[in-house]
Amino acid sequence: MLQVLIQGLLLSGLYSLIAVGFTLIFSVGRVLNLAYGAYLMMGAYCYFYVTQTLGIPKPIGFALATSVGAMAGVLKYRFLVKPLKGDHVAVEISTLILAVVIQAGIVFIFNDSAKVLHPIVPGVIWVGGAAVTYNMVAATLASWAILVLLYLFVRRTHTGRAMQAVSMDAKGAALSGIDPDKVNMITWVISGILGAAAGVFFASYTQVNPSMWVAPLIIAVAVVIVGGIGSILGTLVVAHIIGFMEVISTTFIAAELRGVFTMLLIIVVLVMMPKGLFGREEL
Repeated sequence: MLQVLIQGLLLSGLYSLIAVGFTLIFSVGRVLNLAYGAYLMMGAYCYFYVTQTLGIPKPIGFALATSVGAMAGVLKYRFLVKPLKGDHVAVEISTLILAVVIQAGIVFIFNDSAKVLHPIVPGVIWVGGAAVTYNMVAATLASWAILVLLYLFVRRTHTGRAMQAVSMDAKGAALSGIDPDKVNMITWVISGILGAAAGVFFASYTQVNPSMWVAPLIIAVAVVIVGGIGSILGTLVVAHIIGFMEVISTTFIAAELRGVFTMLLIIVVLVMMPKGLFGREEL
């Protein structure tokens, strides 16, 4: 049980980081970015190539990976989302197609074989008889540090408050002198950075492969829907619920059922509480 508790806490912190970038986009821009998983994939491959192929130090590799995520966010918003502004269905379909195209590009460049990412922090620590890797501890601590910084940014800075205003009422925010287009651009950049960072941590927990974007996207959608679309608090709470559900199901039932209970949870919540557990739609 101690192993389940520890692994659940560690995995939940990672899932929180994965989902919060997805939540930001919907909360501010009111669209589901179905190419969000591609941020994770690009961040992971960039980090893998820079650190393990070129031999560049890990901090530089991580910085470059998040820079790729930020650039992807800018380009996606500028050339895809903004021209289709107002047509949410078109945006969602286009972003999903874009993710498939990016996956094809990754296969063309790196081939379709899975790659093992070296631990960000090697080593194992024993806690009450439970083995815990330093890598997972570091990933979880980094995830929570990033989430705290994001919370402080949203709550304490002028730009963060502008994001809150746009998430509540874009037209009202515009009347008060806020540029919704600029705020949306910043939001997509932050989402790209968060996604790429989560991709590095996620790949160090699993592996690097061209289809690695699918599972995080499902996790993000599940967390956002169950928590209440647009609710950061709901995102954090449900990320922990899903994290513990996965650990418990894989430990006590079967590893093949990973993700099944998550999908069932989505169905149950959509039927019984269509607005999610928290039901908010703003930051």
